[in-house]
Amino acid sequence: MDAQSKIVTDALAAAEWVSRALSESGYRADFSLESLKEIDRFFDEHVLDAKPKVGGLLSQRLGSRLFAIGAYVGEVIRRHNAGEWHGDDNDPQAEINLALRLKSGATLWPVKRVMNRFKIGAEYSIWKYGVVASESP
Repeated sequence: MDAQSKIVTDALAAAEWVSRALSESGYRADFSLESLKEIDRFFDEHVLDAKPKVGGLLSQRLGSRLFAIGAYVGEVIRRHNAGEWHGDDNDPQAEINLALRLKSGATLWPVKRVMNRFKIGAEYSIWKYGVVASESP
């Protein structure tokens, strides 16, 4: 893991924070692969037409919450695939470009995936993303 990178440290803290916050809101966010279904349910319940539902859990601090959810998704996949986080603190878009490299050699960008799930919808399923990443040789 790229322990020197502040963005990686921030991502790990954000993943833990959002896990607790989601759990307190009735979602199973226990870092299991199965919990990625809960992330899809969260988006189904809090997003309408690529916008946060009024009064929903994404109606405030959208950017930081999407980053935290992306970090959670990446951390779930990392834990199940022995991956490593990589981030560049000098990148002005470090939060978005945060990468996860899997032992298979695949590189994922979980924050980008979460942003697409928010903007485009269910065709960017978080659950399927995690399953496909975990099946990679």
